[in-house]
Amino acid sequence: MRKPTNTIHLPTNLASPSSSSTHLRTIRTFNFTPFPSKPTKLSFRVSSSHSADSPPPSSSSSQTLNLISILRAVPDWADAVKERRMRQKRSLYNHETWVQHRSSWRHIRHLLSSLSSRVILSLIPPVIAFTSVATIIASYNSAVISHWLPEFFPLLRASSLPYQLTAPALALLLVFRTEASYSRFEEGRKAWTKIIAGTNDFARQVIAGVESSGDALLKKALLQYIMAFPVALKCHVIYGSDVRQDLQNLLEADDLAVVLSSKHHPRCIIEFISLSLQLLHLDDAKRLVLESKLSCFHEGIGVCEQLMGIPIPLSYTRLTSRFLVLWHLTLPIILWDDCNWIVVPATFISAASLFCIEEVGVLIEEPFPMLALDELCKLVHNNIQESIASEKLIRAQLIAKRKNPSDNKHSTNGRFNTEVDRKPG
Repeated sequence: MRKPTNTIHLPTNLASPSSSSTHLRTIRTFNFTPFPSKPTKLSFRVSSSHSADSPPPSSSSSQTLNLISILRAVPDWADAVKERRMRQKRSLYNHETWVQHRSSWRHIRHLLSSLSSRVILSLIPPVIAFTSVATIIASYNSAVISHWLPEFFPLLRASSLPYQLTAPALALLLVFRTEASYSRFEEGRKAWTKIIAGTNDFARQVIAGVESSGDALLKKALLQYIMAFPVALKCHVIYGSDVRQDLQNLLEADDLAVVLSSKHHPRCIIEFISLSLQLLHLDDAKRLVLESKLSCFHEGIGVCEQLMGIPIPLSYTRLTSRFLVLWHLTLPIILWDDCNWIVVPATFISAASLFCIEEVGVLIEEPFPMLALDELCKLVHNNIQESIASEKLIRAQLIAKRKNPSDNKHSTNGRFNTEVDRKPG
């Protein structure tokens, strides 16, 4: 629909007083839509892209979005690197690793690897932010002292007494925060120690206790389920784990399909183990002993899920973060009288040190990515496979010794084994 065009005219005597004629002269032509007689409702729609009919965004809004994206680029990059490093597999220490760990060159090695440390990379956003604030405050105070600003602009400075009073509180807060995180790490390590020991013990009793030849296939499947449980629990507590890839070499295809279709993979494997024990030809006493080993698995699941679902009280974490932020925002003002422009490096050093301690506490609060769970699961698998391979050989040798006691008259310590052998010739 074509919009009406209205032409506005102005008398020429208003534009030129000396003119005697009163004809109308056209000033300018405007195209506008007449106001509606009734108020209309305004509707707003937020979309991610602009349609052809919508007007282009203003330059100020686009500049604001560009500024926000630039400010978020560094934190997003640091978080991506940190999360990628969190998913890296840890390795168990051996004798050579311990020698390198306590080497006198460790300080230089750790210094040279600083740029690849996820802790230091995660410090880049807060350290840059607070160092920039210190630079701005120092520049402002220098401008006020040099009289580059009007006199009503105050000089930003304050007494250091509040910092001297609150410094011990901040130190204790950081220590307690890190100690609470380490206690969670220690609890997770102990839980997995019990799980690994329980798995090995369970497999040993199955290997030694199930002797019927008719249960050979079921015994093999039961040992596969036992080896698969730590792997399933590891995938359950570590973000981004590929359950199918980790279990495909341990379970048969039909069993793997059932496990993957379940909502809780470790509990599904426990069901496989429990039903397998019921189908084995065992006496009741031996079956009860084997079923009692499942309590270790249930306890491990409970501890791991508790550590995953219940963090350190959020009020404690938030208090530590707010304390650190307010401390470093006001630190340049407190130190200005004593340090002047040295407040910039002083703020940098303080932020890097204190936020580093806080970041370590945050990282180890979730203990499972810090543990070498892949190596532990592989170690359990190798131990059980070795026990299965050596079980027949050891059993055959012991049976042979039982059938031929005369071949072993003397014990290993040189003493006679029978009363007849003790008699003199």
